[in-house]
Amino acid sequence: MLTLLRRRAVSSVVPLLVVVLGVFFLARLTGDPANLYLPLSATPEMRAEFAARNGLDDPLITQFGDYLAQVVHLDFGESLRTAQPAGEAVLRAFPATLQLAGWTMLLAIVGAVVIGSLAAYRPNSATDRIASFLSSTAASVPDFWIAIMGVLVFAVTLGWLPTSGTSGAAAWVLPVATLLIRPFGVLVQVVRGAMVSALSAPYVKVARAKGASELRVVFGHALRNAAAPALTVAGDLAVGLVNGAVVVETIFGWPGIGKLMIDSVLQRDFAVLQAAVLLTALAIFALNILVDLSHALLDPRVRQRAAA
Repeated sequence: MLTLLRRRAVSSVVPLLVVVLGVFFLARLTGDPANLYLPLSATPEMRAEFAARNGLDDPLITQFGDYLAQVVHLDFGESLRTAQPAGEAVLRAFPATLQLAGWTMLLAIVGAVVIGSLAAYRPNSATDRIASFLSSTAASVPDFWIAIMGVLVFAVTLGWLPTSGTSGAAAWVLPVATLLIRPFGVLVQVVRGAMVSALSAPYVKVARAKGASELRVVFGHALRNAAAPALTVAGDLAVGLVNGAVVVETIFGWPGIGKLMIDSVLQRDFAVLQAAVLLTALAIFALNILVDLSHALLDPRVRQRAAA
């Protein structure tokens, strides 16, 4: 396990550096922050003083080197808009995204295990066909379309739910439902396929021959062996949720890391944008490592390959 952890950590270093390099230089393509933070009547001297004060007058390669040196010491710079540490702004926004993604994945996994197992228990039955059709449809619908339709129908037309905010349970319904539908559809298909194979395996027949109840056969024997592929896909979907939250959080005004990134781009707040992307990338890499470790715990073959 330690060997697997070390290999995954080392292999994440280069992609992380690419992310840092990319966001640093691409952020500068959004324009000169002085055009936003200084009046139209600003003189060249005022612009030069603004650039010098914020470290924007040095060559880009020098700015990048200074930024890397700061990051090593966990210093992400200051926000151009608020003059507060960029890292603190990101850490304030990150829990909202984690809560949204966490509840979404929990509901998606629980629902997919139940529906996928029921569909696999009797293949080609009416339940299986309905579940397959609905899951395929859910897996193919884009998040932004679901968000827009949800606002139009349930917030604007019916007035049942708020369009933004985080206060009260009603404010969670549309954001969670929007992020939930596609992962739920994908996981139902994965669980259903894995369970069909598991339920036809010899050990299931042996368990039934020994008099085990169908509930124990399905959820005690078959589901345990079908969990590995579902867990891997769930990890990939969780990473996608963090990325997809950018659109959903912007539409619903959710005060998470996605909305912070969009606001930082519009405000050319380089330090906050860089800190948000870097910490999000670190969270994604950590999540991928946890998924790999969990897969290794469930499948001895993965541990053997890692030790080889």
